[in-house]
Amino acid sequence: MEGEAKYSLPDLPYAADALEPYISKEQLTIHHDKHHMAYVNGANANLAALDEGRKKGTDPNMKPVLKDLSWNFGGHYLHSLFWANLAPAGKGGGGEPTGAAAEKIKTGFGSFARFKAEFTQAAASVEGSGWAALIECPLTKTLQIMQVEKHNTNVFPACKVLMVLDLFEHAYYIDYKNDRGAFIGAFWNIVNWDEVNRRL
Repeated sequence: MEGEAKYSLPDLPYAADALEPYISKEQLTIHHDKHHMAYVNGANANLAALDEGRKKGTDPNMKPVLKDLSWNFGGHYLHSLFWANLAPAGKGGGGEPTGAAAEKIKTGFGSFARFKAEFTQAAASVEGSGWAALIECPLTKTLQIMQVEKHNTNVFPACKVLMVLDLFEHAYYIDYKNDRGAFIGAFWNIVNWDEVNRRL
């Protein structure tokens, strides 16, 4: 990997305490600095192992390396999207969408209330650890809700990811203990609809 680009941890687009009381400074800092950083380091290590094999002409054990790279890259990518689709409540976060996002949500789901109910249910019912995501289908240009198990299972290929919610316990255990539902409810106060519109 010498001389080549490596993955890096993105800076938060707001202060670490900016999402309080919905996400505490302690929770956000550990989530970003420790958990997300682990995926960045893991993906870079996976790429380095592949690169070393190419340079030495050896055969790495491809299946576990590529499986681990998929896990680590998925964690890095989804977390990078997650930080940006949050904003401080009342300062870009919360409320209902406007613009293109509002129009496409109304067209696809009938109303924002219906969309919110479906997304909430999808988030609450993710099996084990994973994500809920709002995506745009590249074929129909319609919005759909996707459940991602872990970071890399049940992903719809080529769909544009517009909004994600991390449902791993590391996203909420300090603030909400095992109450995933309370964390999901808090999310609606800090979702950044301007970022969703930008991705659209």
